[in-house]
Amino acid sequence: MLVNPNDPLDWLLGKLQRARAVTPELMAEFVAGACSRLPLLNRTGKTAGDIAGLVQSSAWVDAALALIQLELPGWTLRRLAYDEGEWHCALSGQPALPVELDDVADAHHEVLPLALMCAFLEVRRRAGAPRDQTVPQVLQAHTHAVCCDNFA
Repeated sequence: MLVNPNDPLDWLLGKLQRARAVTPELMAEFVAGACSRLPLLNRTGKTAGDIAGLVQSSAWVDAALALIQLELPGWTLRRLAYDEGEWHCALSGQPALPVELDDVADAHHEVLPLALMCAFLEVRRRAGAPRDQTVPQVLQAHTHAVCCDNFA
């Protein structure tokens, strides 16, 4: 995974990877830097109150899962495992597909909510990254096209 220090998502991902615990300040920075739909959903005020209540009660895992549900509606938690002192989290865009065919965003961290938040950022980074084009681009010709087929 290449990291661009000038990209805000990469910078935030690096900060999450270096963190040893979740704090209200870190969660606020995560929401401000990675959550683009939350301000639009906050017009009713209920969504902001729910997330703020989870943050106030230090329910970091619930807050991370709620943000995944709100911000990434097409993605779901596919795998969550604890192995050798680290949490491994995989978010799936197509959970009905076999894992070999699915586009899975993987992340790992020693702290469970930080692993969830890192996987969230991996999905955001993929959404912003240019994808490989399967159809070549055809440039418009500045000349006239002539049909040379013989229909006789």
